[in-house]
Amino acid sequence: MPDSLPPLNALKAFEAAARLGSVTLAAGELSVTHGAVSRQIRALEAHFDTRLFERAGRGLVLTHHGRQLQSGVGEAFTGLRASCRALNREIEDAPFTLACPGSLLARWLIPRLDRLHRELPGLRLNVLASEGEPDPRRGDISAALAFIAPPWPSDMEVIEIAPETIAAVAAPDIAQRLRQRPFKALLDETILDTASRPQAWPQWAQACGLDQESLARARRSGQSFEHLYYLLEAALAGLGVAIAPRLVIEGDLKSGRLVAPWGFIDTEARLCLLLARGTPRQSGEQLAAWLRHEVMTRA
Repeated sequence: MPDSLPPLNALKAFEAAARLGSVTLAAGELSVTHGAVSRQIRALEAHFDTRLFERAGRGLVLTHHGRQLQSGVGEAFTGLRASCRALNREIEDAPFTLACPGSLLARWLIPRLDRLHRELPGLRLNVLASEGEPDPRRGDISAALAFIAPPWPSDMEVIEIAPETIAAVAAPDIAQRLRQRPFKALLDETILDTASRPQAWPQWAQACGLDQESLARARRSGQSFEHLYYLLEAALAGLGVAIAPRLVIEGDLKSGRLVAPWGFIDTEARLCLLLARGTPRQSGEQLAAWLRHEVMTRA
């Protein structure tokens, strides 16, 4: 007799038929056909080279060997079901931890958190600021909200929220003198830059037809900041012209503290929700739908 375990599907079919006393009922519980359960039981009997069931009218009766197998298999499947239920409860009860860049968190998400908690009361959301690009693969977060450009990472699920639009922005006095002037007037101003978004100014220049080499020289003579948050504080202080995504600066635009003299351009990036492996899909989709609606209706 072989020492290896028989196929799990065969044991599963046997356990259901033994517990319910019927191949038909076992098939219904397992969502398979009557014939599929019968074949699995026959395979199990062939594995042990013994009969496990006897017919008793329309039902089934376990043989001596069947009762012996059922005692161990039933206990094992009961334990498996209990473990799976416990794991599901733990996953459902665990907080959903969302990471996003500090500037996006402070300037866009935090002002909306109270509404988010009211409208998604079942989502136990924790939020944290991340340095650099937030990465759900590190294990201590459920998802990340960030602007990223394709191709999407293959080892995470990526849910698109909205296109990214960016603009050159400045305090009102600087923006006023730029408003009616061509894009190249930017080169006469102090350009504020950030190491966290090195691609933003080149993308803007390409869309506006501004010479990239001239822009690169102007950036070198301007001022650079480590994070977007500090860059925007410098722009608010009137130190020069910054570049930023619309979502991050929409509050400053509405209040008139910042002005986009040349309007906005689209980039290839998208605001995305990146889900780590094992993150409950329903929670991620629920949050993504709320974020998408918030962007579309309250921008």
